[in-house]
Amino acid sequence: MRGGMRRFSALLFVVPVVTAGCAGATGAGRPGDAPSPTSDEADAPDRDLLYGSVNGAWRSTYEPLPSPSTLIRGGTVMTAAGRIIEDGDVLLRDGRIAAVGRSLEAPPGAEIVDAAGRFVTPGLIDTHSHMGDYPDPGVAAHSDGNEATSPTTPEVWAAHSVWPQDPSFARALAGGATTVQVLPGSANLIGGRGVTLKLVPARTVQDMMFPDAPMALKMACGENPKRVYSGRGPSTRMGNVAGYRAAFIGAERYRADWDEWLDGDRRGDPPDRDLAMETLAEILRGNLLPHIHCYRADEIAQMIDLAREFEFDIRSFHHGVEAYKVRDLLAADSIGASVWYNWWGFKMESFDGIPENLALLTEAGVPAILHTDDDMGVQLMNQDAARAMHAGRAAGIDIAPDEALRWITANPAWALGIDDRVGTLEEGKNADVVIWSGDPFSVYTHADQVFIDGALVYDRGRVDRRPRSDFELGILPVDRRAEGGE
Repeated sequence: MRGGMRRFSALLFVVPVVTAGCAGATGAGRPGDAPSPTSDEADAPDRDLLYGSVNGAWRSTYEPLPSPSTLIRGGTVMTAAGRIIEDGDVLLRDGRIAAVGRSLEAPPGAEIVDAAGRFVTPGLIDTHSHMGDYPDPGVAAHSDGNEATSPTTPEVWAAHSVWPQDPSFARALAGGATTVQVLPGSANLIGGRGVTLKLVPARTVQDMMFPDAPMALKMACGENPKRVYSGRGPSTRMGNVAGYRAAFIGAERYRADWDEWLDGDRRGDPPDRDLAMETLAEILRGNLLPHIHCYRADEIAQMIDLAREFEFDIRSFHHGVEAYKVRDLLAADSIGASVWYNWWGFKMESFDGIPENLALLTEAGVPAILHTDDDMGVQLMNQDAARAMHAGRAAGIDIAPDEALRWITANPAWALGIDDRVGTLEEGKNADVVIWSGDPFSVYTHADQVFIDGALVYDRGRVDRRPRSDFELGILPVDRRAEGGE
């Protein structure tokens, strides 16, 4: 599926020029600050392998937009952290959530937003998007999501294909989404690195990159790789598994060679760099998060065995149409399942889908996530969560609204390794907040206002806060209200 966006025109939205900012992700699947390299480190190839360099190349240059202190007053506050507060308040200050409760005091000079009769939630998060690397308009020239030249291409990064002017980013923002993970496509057994983006006005993908978010590795099971490579292999599911194993055996050797050199006196020449093996070695070290496109229950179980053989942790299975059949296996290993509400039947491996999938996964203790894989679906995540919640209830599974909200906020934040900063309305977290016109689980509800790091990035009631990409300027009619006209 496709999507994309960015940078919103200065005519409609002033975009500050970014001159600094970065930080790498380190550690076993958790974001963390990477220290700036010394000159000695830069001379020796003791690299921050997550970003391929020690000099700051490829890292996030995102900086929050300016934001005043803002008190959102009198709404139904759905925290996605176990509390729903009627007539509640949320205070945003310095880009963070300063307080959540009732009858909060507004700091001097704060903006007051009357949310009476409306609902307030965390910003929505989509773990599976191709916005930017399959941008709109969907023409051949924009097909940049699959490097379908080899069954394994861990050396490629989705970020290097993202087109910031894709209009789909703005459409997703208008649907209440604040963060997305953009992945390579599913043509390959190992498709490359994914990137987590903030849906803010920007000129470059680096300006959109969520600071310190761990990178992902996209892998794919089943029909896609064996169809794309049927003429030269793999052409069967057993060939797929052999391909994964061969790649990780090579990565084990590569990691061992580098670790031996890094742990030694470093007097000899370092091993040669290999971009593909570099990525896989970081999976084995636990620094990248594996996300696997996999529909069938039997293949999910096989990929769990692959991870067991090479001692890495799978973060989430994507699509997972049959995930409910192996929910006990997923729960036992704390593996997430990023699934749809009711996409099924469009090929054989997607045949056994059921609308109760999310509810059954949740009941079993699996970190359940609603994803879209679609630049249109991301605009309707709240509605799909509502449909999945009611499907579960119809099957006798009592899914509370707060839990259904977690499918599109807290749980995807965990899957992307950023749940310490977003996904719930809690004091100290980033102020990624949506004010909805009504109950977010109603088909009649719209996202009225969307804040990212405390800045009002989208406002349904203000034309100058409805971002438009540069690509659309001069193509779509000008809304004269943005210029002060009728």
